[in-house]
Amino acid sequence: MVSIEELHQENHKLTELANVLLYLFRDRAMCDTETGCELFYTYLDKVHAHLSKVDHLYGALLRAKDEHASETARNFMSGEQEIKRIISTYTRKWCDRKHRGLRIANHEAFLRDTEELFGTILRRIQAETEKLYPLIRRLDQAA
Repeated sequence: MVSIEELHQENHKLTELANVLLYLFRDRAMCDTETGCELFYTYLDKVHAHLSKVDHLYGALLRAKDEHASETARNFMSGEQEIKRIISTYTRKWCDRKHRGLRIANHEAFLRDTEELFGTILRRIQAETEKLYPLIRRLDQAA
């Protein structure tokens, strides 16, 4: 099982990548660079990998005799599905997955959608840090 510390480190890395990408993507020319695109796809890959790791935590929460733990797991699972839907919609609109590039006809709209996507993921990271991980620690200590 993955440690909470490892998940915290992943959250930090995701936050850092999002901040760097937002900084780069404010300059339209950076959106078309191979480096910018590779960094962006690395970010998406890391988000998916992180969600997959967190996915493995829900079973223990759902089996707990604590209703709050079960409800929290269900809420996070639902939120995960919503994030995956948002990412899918975003990538269909802006990404050329085959060539690991971006298709940007309107930079302002792209930037707005990118800020919204990253904001959604950052709010999820904050919720994990403030709600999910402390709950898992509490249940582990009680076991």
